[in-house]
Amino acid sequence: MSTTWAGALKAATERLDAAGIEGGERDARRLLAHVLALPASHLTFHLREATTPALLEAFNNAVERRAEHRPISHITGRRLFFDLEFQISDQVLDPRPETEILVAAALDASLERVLDLGTGSGNILLSLLAAAPGATGIGVDQSASALKVARANATAFGLNKRVELFQSDWFSAVSGRFDLIVSNPPYISAREYSDLAEDVRLYEPKEALTPGGDGLDAYRRIAKDVSAYLTPQGRLMLEIGPTQAAAVSGIFTEQGLIYLDCLADLDGRDRVMIFKNGTI
Repeated sequence: MSTTWAGALKAATERLDAAGIEGGERDARRLLAHVLALPASHLTFHLREATTPALLEAFNNAVERRAEHRPISHITGRRLFFDLEFQISDQVLDPRPETEILVAAALDASLERVLDLGTGSGNILLSLLAAAPGATGIGVDQSASALKVARANATAFGLNKRVELFQSDWFSAVSGRFDLIVSNPPYISAREYSDLAEDVRLYEPKEALTPGGDGLDAYRRIAKDVSAYLTPQGRLMLEIGPTQAAAVSGIFTEQGLIYLDCLADLDGRDRVMIFKNGTI
């Protein structure tokens, strides 16, 4: 007797629920849509169809990987961010919806030249360039593996001619000035890191999540040199942890930057800080 996809989906949901995966049915549906190469919105129309051995095996394998708490994006290799589908691997941070707040705010003003510090998959920089056709940018990262992912995304989006991607320890290999500098640096403290969900702690690169200590070292490194790389009225936009606004504001204003705003995420937590160059 043939099994339908509805039956396979039910079994997968039960497997994920038993593994303690929150939203097991949602994740099972996302994985099934991926395996069947369907838009998630079309999945329901195919649930009464009979399974095929190869696709059922692929689906069950994907479900088992999710049951190990591996992120969905690491199984599918894709993540939708700011209307673009990014290639993702375990060498880069999985783009979060709250980071879209930074991108949207950055687009409130015209862009000419953008620098992304710790670019990872390129999700911030490439989203900005895709939405601002006249802009160019540089993305730097210490990780060669991350840059490989970013380059693949730049190629997929047709942005190669407007972006440079290369290795740099923050500003060490960067030259020139920028009207916008952006970063989602590692900001989780050593104490908070041990409490992260398994999906994050076990599968995302530690160096992209935490600098250790109080979690503020990356901001200190950026603040030390950033004024020299901003145009006179250039903006700096940073993602922060929800309890770090006062500390991060102090770090940058002590270096002469002018605080402009702190934007909240959808849960009302401090998430994006905006400064401008205070030097001429």
